[in-house]
Amino acid sequence: MPAPHAPIELREFAEPALEPGGMLLQTLFSEVCGTDVHLWHGRLSGVPYPIIPGHVSVGTLVKARGPITLVDGHQAREGDRLVFYDVHRTCGRCYACAVSRTPTKCVHRKVYGITDAAADGLFGGWSEAIYLEPGVVAAVLPESVRAEDYIGGGCGLITAVHAIDRAAIRLADRVLVQGTGAVGLSVVALARLSGASTVIAIGAPADRLDLARQMGADLTLDLTKTTLSERRELVLGLTGGRGPDVAIEASGSPRAVEEGVTLIRDGGRYVIAGHYTDAGPSTVNAHEHVNRKHLEIRGCWGSEAGHFLRALSILERHASRVPWRAIGTRVYPLDRLNQALADAEAMRMPKALVDPRRRA
Repeated sequence: MPAPHAPIELREFAEPALEPGGMLLQTLFSEVCGTDVHLWHGRLSGVPYPIIPGHVSVGTLVKARGPITLVDGHQAREGDRLVFYDVHRTCGRCYACAVSRTPTKCVHRKVYGITDAAADGLFGGWSEAIYLEPGVVAAVLPESVRAEDYIGGGCGLITAVHAIDRAAIRLADRVLVQGTGAVGLSVVALARLSGASTVIAIGAPADRLDLARQMGADLTLDLTKTTLSERRELVLGLTGGRGPDVAIEASGSPRAVEEGVTLIRDGGRYVIAGHYTDAGPSTVNAHEHVNRKHLEIRGCWGSEAGHFLRALSILERHASRVPWRAIGTRVYPLDRLNQALADAEAMRMPKALVDPRRRA
């Protein structure tokens, strides 16, 4: 990705020399997620274009300068299918890391596929190979989990694990999910697995709502075919007239926030996870929507290594019956990535996948 709004280009890079503790993966799959569309639009600050996008990927270990013990306790071996946490170089010593316990805000933080320049090396999954520098958190993909399961969940699943933590869902809670993209679909599944008695999803288009029902939603509401008052009536009707106990915003829309604070019950918990970039202001009345409702609002920024590792455990236990693989419905070779971005932008599928081995 040479610059915002510029076509994706194919370039060749030298194979990196491995440092002690470094590994080289042959990419099996990467993803085209909403963040990549934002990168394409130039909506993230400080991105050192040109970059190799693709921040969540799965690959086969082809070279290692080891021995290397992975975060799951396995010793890395050539031929292993590895996945890795895309955030690296957090320092562990700054205020964010050591005091406020918010390592996602570490000033030294780097993210594969986003904050590393292409000139720095193979730090993105839209490539035939990925360099895992020493210290990157990596794990073996469990044998029962297909690569398509992992990448179908992808960054959306990992973020959803964090959002569920922030929501503190309790057994029999009634949960509203705003947005049926990759994050929202995983939030639906995890809310159900967390013991929610009712899960409601608001989103569009129809194929995503159908997938939300497969992921565990009891009621889906098409944002394009219902009014706010109609949605309110239906949500209240399914939550005893009080509103949901928990709402999780995963749409990235300012209008969703304005609607969410009106739907959630008094004393409820509201997690905002979808606003990774600035989509503009929301009009929220502090008295009416927050204080008088005794509402608790929590942000959810990115994810941590623990969310990554727990996502693997969730997939190992539940991927056979929760269709995460269905989120990644189209696979593109490297020479069709411009089309992949255009399709992702137009919401023609929940998520586009990248297979560097595939040829058009």
